Amino acid sequence: MNLGKTKAAMWVEEPTGDFLKVGFRADKVLFSGKSEFQSVDVIETRGHGKMLLNDGLVMLTERDEFIYHDMITHVPMFTHPNPKSVLVIGGGDGGTAREVLRHKGVESVVMVEIDGMVVDACKEFIPQTASDLSNPKLELIIGDGVDYVATTKKKFDVVIVDSTDPIGPATPLFGTEFYQNIKNILNDDGIVVSQAESPFYFAETQQSLLGIIGGLFPIATIYNFNNMGYPGGFWSFTFASKGPHPTKDFKAARVKESGLDFGYYNEDIHHAAFCLPSFQKRNLAEKIKG
Repeated sequence: MNLGKTKAAMWVEEPTGDFLKVGFRADKVLFSGKSEFQSVDVIETRGHGKMLLNDGLVMLTERDEFIYHDMITHVPMFTHPNPKSVLVIGGGDGGTAREVLRHKGVESVVMVEIDGMVVDACKEFIPQTASDLSNPKLELIIGDGVDYVATTKKKFDVVIVDSTDPIGPATPLFGTEFYQNIKNILNDDGIVVSQAESPFYFAETQQSLLGIIGGLFPIATIYNFNNMGYPGGFWSFTFASKGPHPTKDFKAARVKESGLDFGYYNEDIHHAAFCLPSFQKRNLAEKIKG
């Protein structure tokens, strides 16, 4: 984490490559630790509430975390015809598990987070996202998600890969073997959604990830969202499925019938998120399937 200080203010600064730096006005460091995997920091910011950083990269801010967690969760959950069992890889802040558990039909959620320090820091300092980590439907495992998908005997309807950038402990979460193992533990109509970086700054990562899932699943595509915390503000998730199509098989009425209230997601956003801008469509044209 880079803390830039002037006489008047303290700023959290996150660089992207050698061409961009994003800054957030900071009031106080609430937590700063170093686990065996990464540095973990929680900062009280002036305009975005509490902020979680792993290895100096912004994971979430209280002000806009609902956008990321809505879109990584409700798109697959409302595409799948009847999701009962869900696996979350990563997601140590708890926001994805929180949103999954809002679906009344869900019977069990397994969350595998490699870094217990992230979970503990969020429980203490960011209860907004960590509020459901003690839910009786949730099995929280502090361990390696790569090992888990390779060895578990359980089957899942939906797998959500809520990972950091493909560096450090998250690197294997962007590999072929990992997704082959996910395919093996998905039920016949299973869906996997993954954090997929920025179409502007990480186009090659998107090509690689779509190439991997497209080689394994009959349906492989990508959808977009906007938030304030990530460089450029315009980011993506990949979507892969053994059967259900994210727009053709999506039943908008299910969203209203659920009775759930959302900060960002709705039935129109669900469809619109898969309408890619021309530059991204051209870049990924040969990778999208279904």
